[in-house]
Amino acid sequence: MSNGGGAGETPVAGRVLIALGGNAMTAPDGSATPDGQAEAIGRAMERVADLVAAGARVALTHGNGPQVGNLLIKNQLAAHVVPPVPLDWCGAQTQATIGVLIMNALDRALAARGVPRPVSAVVTRTLVDAGDRGFTDPVKPVGRYFPESEAERFAALGQSWRSFGARGWRRVVASPEPLEILDADAAAALMEAGHIVVAAGGGGVPVVRDADGTLRGVEAVVDKDLAAQLLARRLRAATLVIATDVEHVMAGYGTARERPLGRTTVAELRELAAAGHFAGGSMGPKVEAALRFVTAGPGGGTRRRAAIGSLNRIADAAHGKAGTIIEE
Repeated sequence: MSNGGGAGETPVAGRVLIALGGNAMTAPDGSATPDGQAEAIGRAMERVADLVAAGARVALTHGNGPQVGNLLIKNQLAAHVVPPVPLDWCGAQTQATIGVLIMNALDRALAARGVPRPVSAVVTRTLVDAGDRGFTDPVKPVGRYFPESEAERFAALGQSWRSFGARGWRRVVASPEPLEILDADAAAALMEAGHIVVAAGGGGVPVVRDADGTLRGVEAVVDKDLAAQLLARRLRAATLVIATDVEHVMAGYGTARERPLGRTTVAELRELAAAGHFAGGSMGPKVEAALRFVTAGPGGGTRRRAAIGSLNRIADAAHGKAGTIIEE
């Protein structure tokens, strides 16, 4: 089974993959109205355009949690009128919607800086293992909270729901390990042709390969950051920037010994991760993605670097001047 690696991974200096978190897709209050999303993406693309204007060759990926959540609510509220669509369809729809918003906003920001570049979005599939244990024990909550009576109605349609106490019930789905970004070759070809490319949004549309070799979508969500490091390697990025809503990764978060991590090493970050400093549902996947990217071979003489930090300082993070910087 492929893990997305290969001989074509030798990184190219100046090539950057930016993984945009949910805060780049929604209004400051977390709402995901059309106007709020467009405004948030517009602000994010101003920062990306700064990096392009400074000479970087950029590719983008992004989260889609709020957008998929909105579609799931529509599914649930309209289930008596139209059949709910599967989760992989929701992922594909949100990839296309967010991709167009990014393309338009980045076109405007680049033109304003006098550095026009073609921008393209690729609706992207991600291969996962049908035997991944996440499918037998789905734990990733998606969508909003519902009363038990509503949860029972959707459970009758074959969905998994769990109680979250007084807040209500939420649907839970599998979040399997990403193995390969199947459409990365198309993204790579566009990048080689000079495009800024948007790909693997929301971690990619999850698919499995059946015994006869055919692919089919599955009810799952793929972690965006773990998929991002696979895409970054295939696109031969030398730098992976994971943009979020905090300035740094914090060691000892929420304790009296809390401290921000500036420039750090793989060894130090692994030690902290093993000691439980990074929560599995938030910073943990980002740290793991950064570690996988930095340590992936071959190096070809160009060192890989990962940065985790604020969306507002993408350009500084890409140059190793802001956020938590991870190197060997």
